[in-house]
Amino acid sequence: MVGSTSSASNEHESNDNTNPYRNMVMDAMRMNQGNVSQCPIVEEPNADAARFLDLLKDSDEPLWDGCTHGKLSPVAHVFTIKSDHGLSEAGYDKIIEWARSILPEGNRLKENFYAVKSMMKPSV
Repeated sequence: MVGSTSSASNEHESNDNTNPYRNMVMDAMRMNQGNVSQCPIVEEPNADAARFLDLLKDSDEPLWDGCTHGKLSPVAHVFTIKSDHGLSEAGYDKIIEWARSILPEGNRLKENFYAVKSMMKPSV
């Protein structure tokens, strides 16, 4: 119903340990953990759906072992900075280079704008 708040939405808001990127997708699909587990997978997803599911998986994968942020969280934040301030790709790369220099070894932050763009680009 338009304007109503779903119970799935309330469920996500009350749990501080949830991933906001996963929550956004789940709310958009009107799904919650209960009905997701009830959906049988009948066939393999098409290429677009598989790419989307990979991105969703990246949102759950921690930036490094023990980190509470997923791989997409810093990418989204730096993209916002890039967009809000008209930052060039070289500027984006410098921010990422600095961030990677202070993150722990083995972090999963993509190394530059090109790598992130390749990760996000739909397959042809």
